[in-house]
Amino acid sequence: MKPFVYDRIHTEWKEWMEEQGEPAFRADQVMDWLYRKRVPRFDEWSNLSHGLRERLADSFNLHALETITSQQSADGTVKFLFQLHDGHAIETVIMRHQYGNSVCVTTQVGCRIGCTFCASTLGGLKRNLTAGEIVAQVVEAQRYLDQAGERVRSVVIMGIGEPFENYDATVRFIRIINDPLGLKIGQRHITVSTSGIVPSIHRFADEGLQVGLAISLHAPNQELRKRLMPVSRRYPLEELLEACHGYEEKTGRRLTYEYALIGGKNDQPEHAHELGQLLTGSGSLVNLIPVNYVPERNYTRTPRNQIFRFQRILESYQVKATVRREHGSDIDAACGQLRAKHMNTERQSS
Repeated sequence: MKPFVYDRIHTEWKEWMEEQGEPAFRADQVMDWLYRKRVPRFDEWSNLSHGLRERLADSFNLHALETITSQQSADGTVKFLFQLHDGHAIETVIMRHQYGNSVCVTTQVGCRIGCTFCASTLGGLKRNLTAGEIVAQVVEAQRYLDQAGERVRSVVIMGIGEPFENYDATVRFIRIINDPLGLKIGQRHITVSTSGIVPSIHRFADEGLQVGLAISLHAPNQELRKRLMPVSRRYPLEELLEACHGYEEKTGRRLTYEYALIGGKNDQPEHAHELGQLLTGSGSLVNLIPVNYVPERNYTRTPRNQIFRFQRILESYQVKATVRREHGSDIDAACGQLRAKHMNTERQSS
């Protein structure tokens, strides 16, 4: 299997060109064809010699993803199901906001974290994606937006998988899409979401990056969090919050805590009071997320009036809380849901 062109950072392209006896500026030209012109054929890279184009084609794979299907919501959300070179499927989502287009990318084929409310864990973890396979998702999303003369403004690493269990590829992905010769997506327009892999939070604090970090919390105490998120057995809530406070002190950046509201499980007033007491004085933001219905999980959605009551209770503790705007409610909106449906169809047809 040849490596993907999107796996390489700019300095590695310069090194490769030097090995080929080519001038260093050829690396800039390759980046231009990949990320600015976005031309998906080596033989159309017209300012490179025929011989260099042939060597590129012999050495690298330009096609990391094939579109299996896509769904478009009435609100403009677009969800792609992509096939990888080994037949596995992943999801990528374009979400439209007033401030611009955001792309949600996947970092793993499946997930082993086991959150009980998430469709991504159905079927377990198959493998990690390479940095290039993650980059290619943003490139394909940008190609889609090119048709309307629009661009990707921000990226959230919140799709299928746990980014911090594919740490090196995730950080490399961030550096590639942030590169001025790449997609030029500002670090402050990139957010990583983790279920709470404590050692990686400490490590991420030392990367010198200015990206956002979101913690999937989903419970105000250790016992409930263990039931909803088995990862809390490995990294207890107290240890997680200690790592989060250390991250904020070292980076000077405010964290976001994601809290999926699940009917009758974690959405009662007593949960809101407990969460408010837990986070009061932290200065962090809580993002309240109405849980998406997943048939295999059979969880119910919290009513809207109860969501806003939960928000008001948090704010009474001086904890800033927002309610996430829903995207794609008329399509397979839940993370991993479209992939799960595809897997079921494949099993039935085999």
